[in-house]
Amino acid sequence: MHVTILTLFPEMFPGPLQYSLAGQALKNNIWSLDLVNLRDFGLAKHKNVDDEPYGGGNGLIMRADVLGPAVEYALQKKPNSKIYYPSPRGKRLNQVVARDIIKDSEIIIICGRFEGIDERIIDEYNVLEISVGDYILSGGEIAALAILDSSIRLLQGVLANQDSLLTESFEPNGEFSGLLEGPLYTRPSEWRGRKVPEVLISGNHKTIKDWQREQSLLITKARRPDLLK
Repeated sequence: MHVTILTLFPEMFPGPLQYSLAGQALKNNIWSLDLVNLRDFGLAKHKNVDDEPYGGGNGLIMRADVLGPAVEYALQKKPNSKIYYPSPRGKRLNQVVARDIIKDSEIIIICGRFEGIDERIIDEYNVLEISVGDYILSGGEIAALAILDSSIRLLQGVLANQDSLLTESFEPNGEFSGLLEGPLYTRPSEWRGRKVPEVLISGNHKTIKDWQREQSLLITKARRPDLLK
């Protein structure tokens, strides 16, 4: 998968994505990264990229005549790219959305700043908006990192054992059908008087799976009952 990031802060990338699984995958060319500095497309002497909103209101809006040339520059290099924009108005990022993202071999992410971007960019380029949660960030860069990390780890060859994905929280095709993962334990078998549940050291794989399923349901019911739907 090839990723192009449009941002005012290219120095923020690859950031944490240069480490661990995503970083190793980057070194192994499982995914690749291009950065486009939006300031390079800014206007006039001071390379302005924003202006006051029509209709009044607070804050500034990133201009279409700045973002448009930047998007087209990126599309000239990767014309088949699907374009995403992290936005609180977007579809909520989840495991299904992350799997949809990796179906495309080329993607562009526009990192907004200020109050957002001119709506005409979204309309002109069929931009897909994605929300990483019901809160506001200072810009799209951190959201873009989250979107990429959740997607890159699903690419073939990133995880040494792809089967491990099947036991993770939210995985719709996994062992727990999109529920939250239950409690996890490892050595030592007793720590500060707290023992590992006996069932996990029983050696009875069916009983263990039944217990894990039950725990998954209990935790999901208590913490995320909406997932049970």
